[in-house]
Amino acid sequence: MSLAAHLPALQVVVPLLAAPLSVLLRRPAGAFAVVVAASWAALGMALALWMQVQASGPISYAIGNWPPPWGIEYRVDRLSAFVLVLVSALAAVVLPYSRASIEAEVPREQHYLFYTMFALCLAGLLGITITGDAFNIFVFLEISSLSTYVLIALGRDRRALLASYQYLIMGTIGATFIVIGIGLLYLMTGTLNLADMGHRLADVRGSRPVLAALAFLTVGLSLKLALFPLHQWLPNAYAYAPSAVSAFLAATATKVAVYVMLRFYFSVFGESAVFARLPMGEAMLLLALGGMFIASAIAIFQTDLKRLFAYSSVAQIGYIVLGVSFDTAAGLTATIVHLFNHGVTKGAVFLLLGMVALRMGGTTLARVQGLGRRMPWTSFGLVLCGLSLIGVPGTAGFISKWYLILAAVEKGQWWLVFLIVASSLLAVAYVWRFVEAAYLREPRADTADEALAAADVPAARGLHEAPLSMAIPAAVLSAAVVVFGLQTSFTVGSAAAAAGALLGVRP
Repeated sequence: MSLAAHLPALQVVVPLLAAPLSVLLRRPAGAFAVVVAASWAALGMALALWMQVQASGPISYAIGNWPPPWGIEYRVDRLSAFVLVLVSALAAVVLPYSRASIEAEVPREQHYLFYTMFALCLAGLLGITITGDAFNIFVFLEISSLSTYVLIALGRDRRALLASYQYLIMGTIGATFIVIGIGLLYLMTGTLNLADMGHRLADVRGSRPVLAALAFLTVGLSLKLALFPLHQWLPNAYAYAPSAVSAFLAATATKVAVYVMLRFYFSVFGESAVFARLPMGEAMLLLALGGMFIASAIAIFQTDLKRLFAYSSVAQIGYIVLGVSFDTAAGLTATIVHLFNHGVTKGAVFLLLGMVALRMGGTTLARVQGLGRRMPWTSFGLVLCGLSLIGVPGTAGFISKWYLILAAVEKGQWWLVFLIVASSLLAVAYVWRFVEAAYLREPRADTADEALAAADVPAARGLHEAPLSMAIPAAVLSAAVVVFGLQTSFTVGSAAAAAGALLGVRP
């Protein structure tokens, strides 16, 4: 059997093996090389699987040659292949950036542990996306979560420990709800295979244990994806984690949680059970609007850019969930497109903020005064990503919001069109706070080159822009924000196909 036939298993095994190997090497350079190689291999395999799915349909891979549902199945369809590409691509971009970034943010003796945890987190996220087994989703969720707690705690600010602890508590509660929901589904169906579970639920769909399972899974996954008002862990986690960790988590972790929610709602419970028999659509609509407006309003009053864009993430998750609440092909297409576009945009934002932190000694609005003259390319990248968050034409964010508006018009809900536009105006307000500080204010005295050098801010002397090892990955993601705003065949095409498959194959 050719190696290509085993790509679904290798997609998880390669980064999983890179983790213990980086521990054995212990040297930062060796660990870096191993994990970067694993991430690029994962990206290559994800692209190969995506092309294979486009050409010949879903892929079923039986672990140990035990046929499903008796054995564990890895299943790659249009949706999972799309998310695999997103997660592996972000890892492949963030890891080269991380080497220079963690030099300033993580003690050198912990660098190999950083790469180990990063590889475990990547393996967990890829495993969640590719497995067709409900309990395996929980196992991989815990692998990614436990490694994430450590990655956040590596931040040099002591508040990183508190942020990690808060995330641990909230994440554990969410994981408990998820495993209870999976247990109830197993009780009612006698299987853990997602496809088989969906078929068997047809006979017991209205029973109380099944409805309880839906409730437990909804709350647990809402905690993981930081749906308003269950988002309290996210701002501190993004603000105080090392910059590379913030970028990777903001771009991937909540997006994978959205994927799991879509998988359970449409492939297991069935769209009719979730939206036709229950007021789930109305509830999700209200929570989505709450996130879009309240989180955006809170973002306006933040004085630290990391926290500002963290609250922006909560608002953007509202847009993602808004598309789900429509329960239409257009709404799901908007959700899946925004899942990808927001991942790329927010990954670029936090990479750029890491460069600002390196040069300016922090990311507060006071520190970035006059940044447009001192770091012009970095400032331009942040403005570009801000335009994407607003939804300006020519950026990836516009495509997402355009499809959300089309979905609202299709449902005849013109008032939602107005609310989508109004919430985007709030994004204008918080993006403008950066623009005002960077371009319309003079640099503070304590952010002059001499002051930064005296404060021992790394690499502050003489140079303004960050090193190329950080600038190139950030530039790649910033360029992608424009590319996916102009060329939509990959994102919209994949999202529309995935949405059609979710709605067309109902258990």
